[in-house]
Amino acid sequence: MKTKFPALFLFLLFPLFADIKLPAQIQNKAFIPEEIKKFFRFYPDLEYSALYDTEVNDWKIEITADLYFERTAKPKGKKSAAFYWAGGRLLPKDELKNKENYWILQYNYSNTLRDPKTYTQEEIEQITNFGSAEHRKNASGTPMFFFDFLYSADSKIIIEEHIIKTTFLGKATRIHERVYDALKRVEAKILEESKSDAETKQFVDSLKSADAYYWREIAGTKRKSFHSYGIAIDLLPKRLSGKSIYWGWEKDRVGDKWMMIPLEKRWIPPLKVRSIFEEEGFIWGGYWIIFDNMHFEYHPELVH
Repeated sequence: MKTKFPALFLFLLFPLFADIKLPAQIQNKAFIPEEIKKFFRFYPDLEYSALYDTEVNDWKIEITADLYFERTAKPKGKKSAAFYWAGGRLLPKDELKNKENYWILQYNYSNTLRDPKTYTQEEIEQITNFGSAEHRKNASGTPMFFFDFLYSADSKIIIEEHIIKTTFLGKATRIHERVYDALKRVEAKILEESKSDAETKQFVDSLKSADAYYWREIAGTKRKSFHSYGIAIDLLPKRLSGKSIYWGWEKDRVGDKWMMIPLEKRWIPPLKVRSIFEEEGFIWGGYWIIFDNMHFEYHPELVH
């Protein structure tokens, strides 16, 4: 299993919601800001309410979820947590003072491949810095608090009660129970497409592995990889035929100009495969400037 740095290259993030002052008892969903309602539309099984906290001038969001174990027919109870909106970061109260250290959860995901030939010198310098060990150590990152709650990721022992052994395109893998249905829909659509599309069939036939759940931190940080949640999956082909697939490996091989590797020299899943994943709520790591072309990750709040 490879070691990776989070591949979200977010130079242009901006707050989705500015602080406002409202009466403390407003909690009717008609008054909840659209940004909050929009985020939770992508997790329809969650029950939530919001109350404006005048002490900190932010929305406090109470969330309740059914607690399942390995796709049993009935929930085993409920779990609850409280977060503050924090401009789209969903932070516990004691982290509000550090909110600038975290990225916004719902940002403008782009599914357009950028040709490295179009990078300016300034962009190349920014990308080089973003991929440096020093930057990985000190930079802001994804706030994991909401995902820890959603996927019961308080510890390896706890989350593994929710990890399922299954297969994807014939390869053994382990995934979180919450994404099982979505991933199985992806599999069914790809197999159906492979019956009539030669490129998709070649993709399926050439697949070597489909690694998903693996408990670990991102190298150089204290943040868990999304593989630790069982919601990210790496699809590795049997042969790369000299093509690049992951920025970190290329940095080790060619140095700081790894981002200039042409698109035609990168291994890229077929567009139809990428589109099928997105239809079911997964983003593709190959669209990130810090590219991870084998990587798909479940974030329905980003692709719809």
